[in-house]
Amino acid sequence: MKHVCVVAGVGPGNGEAFVRRFCSEGYAVAMLARSQDYLKQLERSVDGAHAFCCDLMDPIQISSVLAGIERKLGPVSVLLYNAGGGAFKTVEEASLEEFEANWRINVQGLVAATKAALPQLRQHKTASIVVTSASAATRGRANTAPFASAKAAQRSLVQSLARQLGPDRIHVANVVIDGVVDLPRTRKMLPDKPDDFFVQPSAVADAVWNLCRQDASAWTHELDIRPFGESW
Repeated sequence: MKHVCVVAGVGPGNGEAFVRRFCSEGYAVAMLARSQDYLKQLERSVDGAHAFCCDLMDPIQISSVLAGIERKLGPVSVLLYNAGGGAFKTVEEASLEEFEANWRINVQGLVAATKAALPQLRQHKTASIVVTSASAATRGRANTAPFASAKAAQRSLVQSLARQLGPDRIHVANVVIDGVVDLPRTRKMLPDKPDDFFVQPSAVADAVWNLCRQDASAWTHELDIRPFGESW
């Protein structure tokens, strides 16, 4: 049975790095995002990558796309949930709609993807669900009210899933990234920062790959990732 990985939320940075890392290991990788043009470009440039246009705030689309992945590629054994945008505002500045949108992409999307993927994950002797998180999940700053509250809820959800699915040999892990990911836009925003200030997406992908290879007797359920110079 061919190994199949789903990366839910693919863009320049960690999502693309996940795609490249798992493809390099021989996986067929299903890439989920709204930007069809970007996905098609990546599909052409990475052997083993397959584009599936999907709005991760739409549970019906998620269910349909996951079913399509199984028909085209086979049952999924790794689900990487990398979607998680947010509004960075205080509770007074943020609208109720922004709070809801943060919850929908960080929590509802993960629930929908997990529900759709579980029948496929259970077809394997072992499988993995890895969620890309942020330090906002563990501490709420004044101007991160919508994002932090959604990420904290997501973290609790991941802990619940880990306890439920562990006996089924499905490894569920939360990866807390505490730092600025190296992207063209972050470099532009912070032009004076040295290279080692930034989190390298390829290094994050290596860490996630290693999580998915762990023996069930020594699973990591939460992993903190930060550059050595990050203040924490």
